[in-house]
Amino acid sequence: SGKVILSTEVLTLLRDGLTPKGDVLAAARIAAIMGAKATPGIIPLCHPIALHGVEVEFLITGGGVEITVEVKTADRTGVEMEALTAVSVAALTIVDMVKAIDPMAVITDISLQSKSGGKNGNWQRMQP
Repeated sequence: SGKVILSTEVLTLLRDGLTPKGDVLAAARIAAIMGAKATPGIIPLCHPIALHGVEVEFLITGGGVEITVEVKTADRTGVEMEALTAVSVAALTIVDMVKAIDPMAVITDISLQSKSGGKNGNWQRMQP
C-alpha cells in the first residue's frame, strides 16, 4: 500500500471526476496493473512469474489517496515486488496527472502490508 498526499482542492476535483487530465484513478488503476506485469523488466534479478490477479483499490481520505494493491499467483516465488511496483506506479501516475494543479503532491508510506504462502509462510505488518 501507499499514499499520495494532495491538497483539499485537488481531492475534491478528483472525487468529483473534474481533474483537467480526466479520470485520474482509472488511469492509476491501469498503470498499477501494467506496473505489476512489468516488474521483472525493471527490477534486476526479479523472476518473471504468472500473475493470476491484480486488484487495485483507492480510498480518498481527507489527506490524500490511499492505494492498496493485492497481487495473486500460484507460482513458487512471492509477488511482493510486483505489489510494491504496482503501488508505486499508481502513485506516480496520480502525481503525473495532477502535478499541474497540485505541484506539492507527495508520495509516501509505500510498504508491504501482508503476504501469504511461499518459503517464509504468512506475514502481516503490525500497525502502530
